[in-house]
Amino acid sequence: MTTHVQHFHLYLSIMLVVTTALCVLAVILKMKNRKGPKLLEREKYNSTLTEKMVEVKKTDSNIFNIWPYVSRLKSAKILSKKIKDHDLIYKIYRDSSDKFEHILLSTEDKNNFVTIIVNKKRKKTIGYSFLDSNERYDLNKNIA
Repeated sequence: MTTHVQHFHLYLSIMLVVTTALCVLAVILKMKNRKGPKLLEREKYNSTLTEKMVEVKKTDSNIFNIWPYVSRLKSAKILSKKIKDHDLIYKIYRDSSDKFEHILLSTEDKNNFVTIIVNKKRKKTIGYSFLDSNERYDLNKNIA
């Protein structure tokens, strides 16, 4: 009878180890597959622009809540944690159809921004893009 009890305890111990290992593996896989912030391709980014993008005041109460997404950008080291949240939003633009919002976030590099693109009608973040305004708008061009 003692042999049966020992085998039973061994069986329980093995089951505990296997179950624990499977739980740990499931947690690791879930964290690995967790989606990070999505970098938009240029075509997708351009599809959210209209001819007339209107600047929106930062105090507008109708602005999308970006702070959970900002936290994800900081965790992914896309945004610097050195910049305080109250200094982070540089400008906000909304398209003429009131569907998309482009929220420009300051970076440590002058005239470089991380832009969060929001679909206001669906109330969700589409992704982010990098904006180098020196390059895009020829700000470094020497004027003679």
